[in-house]
Amino acid sequence: MLWIVFLIVLALFFDYLNGFHDAANSVATIVSTRVLSPKMAVFWAALFNFAALFVFHTGVAKTIGSGIVDISIVDSSLVFGALAGACVWNLLTWWWGLPSSSSHALIGGLIGAALVKAGPSSLVAGGILKTLVFIVIAPILGMALSICMASVVFRLFRRTNPFKVDHIFRKGQFLSAAAYSLGHGGNDAQKTMGIITMLLFGGVSGAGESAGAVRDFFLTSNEALSFARDGKFFVPIAVIVLCHMAIALGTLSGGWRIVKTMGQKVTRLKPVDGFCAESGAAVSIFISSVLGIPVSTTHTITGGIVGIGSFRRFSAVRWGVARKIVWAWIVTIPAAAAISALAYIVKAQF
Repeated sequence: MLWIVFLIVLALFFDYLNGFHDAANSVATIVSTRVLSPKMAVFWAALFNFAALFVFHTGVAKTIGSGIVDISIVDSSLVFGALAGACVWNLLTWWWGLPSSSSHALIGGLIGAALVKAGPSSLVAGGILKTLVFIVIAPILGMALSICMASVVFRLFRRTNPFKVDHIFRKGQFLSAAAYSLGHGGNDAQKTMGIITMLLFGGVSGAGESAGAVRDFFLTSNEALSFARDGKFFVPIAVIVLCHMAIALGTLSGGWRIVKTMGQKVTRLKPVDGFCAESGAAVSIFISSVLGIPVSTTHTITGGIVGIGSFRRFSAVRWGVARKIVWAWIVTIPAAAAISALAYIVKAQF
């Protein structure tokens, strides 16, 4: 019982780290354009991280919970390995100031532990392929949408006084930052929901009765009746609320090392630039969430920032910094998988 509770707390800690790590992505543009102070920006982002629970369904949670590894091989050691790999990699990349993907760290963690436990046959190829494809699509889509948004906005306001444009889009950034944070909460909180639900409903070997007792604690009477009747994978309301609370609290804590990388080192931003980057990224995340794809919000906002920088002037983007970020993306899944595999091996010895 205590071990299952510990794993749920560890999952919520990962969710907190996700918000902490990705706070920079949510607020970097609005802080760098000086529309909001850092404290007000993280409060604004955290508010909409939590509000996302009223907007999005749980398609991404189902992909994480049953679409990456075969749920029949899940045990508490595998869940521990996956969470350990994701948490350690998040902390390392935060320390290095790299905006890597918490989502892909978690997916890498699941893959690494599953490979050690049961080999390649335990992986769900379709879900992993969809995730890998969107490693490429997400930043490109964010970039394309931010460029489209910029071309429309710049055309509409081409004869408007620059000071007036700045004034308009300082207000506009409140909306675009809210939309991006809403999408971030809607997509990223679901990854932790998927892990916790996998733990509660996946028939965790060696802890079946304990997992069942904890599961019953989370279920409302209607959910318990529904599960008893058809036994389908679904995310309990209590888990949804807890995950959104954890990611919102993490966002409130802020990951300031990454703010400088995202908001200043890639390209310099004006309020109109921040509005276009955030809006393009938000639309991309909304589409992914509706499709149930665990997309990297980090990749998406980075694509948006690079897009708006290159739209203004190709040389405005510091491509050396962008390359460094891309390498962090490439390394994330295998690095988290390696840490996860090691954690699984250590845990399995006890």
